[in-house]
Amino acid sequence: MSLFSFFTKEIAIDLGTANTIIYYNDKVVVDEPSIVAIERSSNKVIAIGKRALMMHGKTHENIKTVKPLKDGVIADFQAAEYMLRGMIKMISTKNSLFPPALRMVICIPSGITEVEERAVRDSAEQAGAKEVRLIHEPMAAAIGIGIDVLEPTGNMIIDIGGGTSEIAVIALGGIVSNKSIRTGGDDFNIDIEEYMRKQHNIYIGERTAEKVKIEVGSALKELENPPDDVPVHGRDLLTGIPKEIIVNYTEIAEAIDKSIAKIEMAVLNALENTPPELSADILRTGIYLTGGGAMLRGLDKRLSMKTKLDVHIADDPLKAVARGTAIALKNFNKYPFLIK
Repeated sequence: MSLFSFFTKEIAIDLGTANTIIYYNDKVVVDEPSIVAIERSSNKVIAIGKRALMMHGKTHENIKTVKPLKDGVIADFQAAEYMLRGMIKMISTKNSLFPPALRMVICIPSGITEVEERAVRDSAEQAGAKEVRLIHEPMAAAIGIGIDVLEPTGNMIIDIGGGTSEIAVIALGGIVSNKSIRTGGDDFNIDIEEYMRKQHNIYIGERTAEKVKIEVGSALKELENPPDDVPVHGRDLLTGIPKEIIVNYTEIAEAIDKSIAKIEMAVLNALENTPPELSADILRTGIYLTGGGAMLRGLDKRLSMKTKLDVHIADDPLKAVARGTAIALKNFNKYPFLIK
């Protein structure tokens, strides 16, 4: 090990709308919700990650909770910097008398603009990075699930995160055809909140909607192994009194149907723009699902019915992008053209 490596810390970051995952030394060292709690009067950071999420929706006027990312990109520059600084501090700094120089690889949506890309770079640099490289999420996801992206074979990746859904056809180490839409898990939560207001006259919060999505969320109205019905607590819109209702998976499937239809259309659009030789490869290899949205019950079957292709859910889909980012960082010489 060279002396320089003691003073350089290489970290791979999946800077997600819902969760931020940091890989260091081939393992996940940080896996926290992308949220910061800030004191309004002093602008001081009170909590980040899980502790800040526990405060979300329960704060008084002197504390605000901020989600720095929206639709996969940085919406609040300062909060993003605070969050990154705090999460980097969570990484152990043993054997280091001096603050190490940070080399970061951060994954970004494939449909990001130059201004949004610059915001990611600036936030990372303000948080202490000496060198920042970027990699597109679908490419990182493909590497993370074990696909050899350098081969002349077409593979289709669908990465459904909190803020965006990334659909890409990858071959020869590049993205041949892609579609990035700003629809993801957060939109499912909004759909559930709206459905509860319209159908049950009950007002629920964002965290409750997320819990309902995890416990009974479904992309299909008929499942082979349906989950049990769940109680949902909120405020009655007519009386203002707290209220409990029982919800089943069929209702949630109806609530999020429009958002899933948008993802289906984006997948079909990406397939339409795929060269015929690569289309033939995808017919053989099928479609790979990654991201938190891949865990939605019945989504693989619904996409399979729509595209008439095999749909495979990746192992540990939540960490596929972060894992791929870490592999790209480790094999810098093998993937030099993947990282900007």
